[in-house]
Amino acid sequence: MATATKPPLLAVLIDADNISAKYAEAMFEEIASLGEASIRRIYGDFTGGAPQGWTKEKLATLAIVPHQQFANTTGKNASDIALVIDAMDILHSGRFDAFVLISSDSDFTRLASRIREQGLDVFGMGLRKTPAAFVKACKRFIYVENLIAETPKSKPATKKDDGSAESPAKLEDPAKLVMRAMDAINQDDEWYLLGQIGQFITAAAPDFDTRSYGKRKLSDLIASLKVFEMKRGEGNQIQVRRID
Repeated sequence: MATATKPPLLAVLIDADNISAKYAEAMFEEIASLGEASIRRIYGDFTGGAPQGWTKEKLATLAIVPHQQFANTTGKNASDIALVIDAMDILHSGRFDAFVLISSDSDFTRLASRIREQGLDVFGMGLRKTPAAFVKACKRFIYVENLIAETPKSKPATKKDDGSAESPAKLEDPAKLVMRAMDAINQDDEWYLLGQIGQFITAAAPDFDTRSYGKRKLSDLIASLKVFEMKRGEGNQIQVRRID
């Protein structure tokens, strides 16, 4: 009898000061599709109440362990430092398959890169205002607005500590993404497998999500684009080609 494959073990680390608790349930539903959230930790200063709505009741319901970090010095984020230190300890334990970093803060860009250098996947979650650098450092980045079906909004530039602007990741033209994926696959046949296209798009654009375009599936999105045609091929697989 074949044994069931165990889901990947995930370490979920949340920046309490940087993401609202209103997304909590939706985020953990999404995380469940990625693997098992074995570690669930949140970092912030809870002495003044519940930052961003992260109440004691909310944390208990989702089995999230709070890590209190006192704001001893103005302008220095002790929570970010504590999260990074814990992440490195978890990384070197060798027990986990991937990390989920929940924040819209570009300060975690290097952390995401370092974890991936070690061969582990990093899934990011944050607001659409998240700087492009952090988005690109993750294997996949999920905008939390998509999880609760909010209408996509423009993403304003965020500010660095020195006051200069950081550009958020832009929502790309989906037709261009599909065409670039086809070029990357580089085959003679004019019909491309939808699954392959999706893999190439996600690899090139970690924040790609059909929900950002108001579509549930990639096939729905491509069907709405007038420059492509789709059909069912062998094994009932969906195939796509450009329309000249």
